[in-house]
Amino acid sequence: MSNIHPTAIVEEGATIADSAVVGPYAFVSGKAVLAEGVVIGQGAQIHGHTEVGEHTKIFQNAAIGSIPQDLKFRGGDVKLVIGKNNTIREFTFFNPGTEDDKGVTTIGDNNLFMAYTHVAHDCVIGSHNILANNAALAGHVEIGDHVVIGGYTPVHQFVKIGDHAMIGGASAVAQDIPPFCLAEGNRAMVRSLNIVGLRRRMGKEDINALSEAYKKIFRGDRGMKDAARALLLESENSKVKQLCQFILDTQRGIPYERK
Repeated sequence: MSNIHPTAIVEEGATIADSAVVGPYAFVSGKAVLAEGVVIGQGAQIHGHTEVGEHTKIFQNAAIGSIPQDLKFRGGDVKLVIGKNNTIREFTFFNPGTEDDKGVTTIGDNNLFMAYTHVAHDCVIGSHNILANNAALAGHVEIGDHVVIGGYTPVHQFVKIGDHAMIGGASAVAQDIPPFCLAEGNRAMVRSLNIVGLRRRMGKEDINALSEAYKKIFRGDRGMKDAARALLLESENSKVKQLCQFILDTQRGIPYERK
């Protein structure tokens, strides 16, 4: 307990690993769980049933786990679960789930949440993502892995963003963004593949296959879903199949302009 600053408020019942650090004037709820190596910065607040994974760092004045901004919330026993090795910067604001959905907001590993980002109730966020300053996720948003969301970008409730997608800064995302794609604008539209991001993590064979699939789906003569349905049967590339299945499964639609 020597890593807990004497000015911090830690409620009875909190589970705090021996190597975790709780800084000056921080608050930790009695239902919170802080794993090994967690660092809670000065003035940060960990509310409710919040679990923070190993070596995650929560910076000054973050508000983590306070009740959802949902008028239907009835005060149930809901959770926020944060994975390992996340960096959660100053003045971030994360909410737990609600009774009407999963009851839990889930965040994976190795994510960077820059200052003033917001993650609302019942979101599901994968791993290795970057949310730049003031990016804001509404309730029930789902984000895959290796996604980048530019600063000052809001994401509408129930939107899904696929793996390796990139959203340009100061965009407004109201519909689903497929994996491997780049979208930007207000309202955000799919503009191209996220070529720069793909080159960092994929081989030439996958990128070439995705490039051909993108042309057929978004630039060809067939309707988007018809093209995706055909490619799902024809292609042997797992990345292309992932792209096609996302398009076929979308509930909010894919925003794009055929050129």
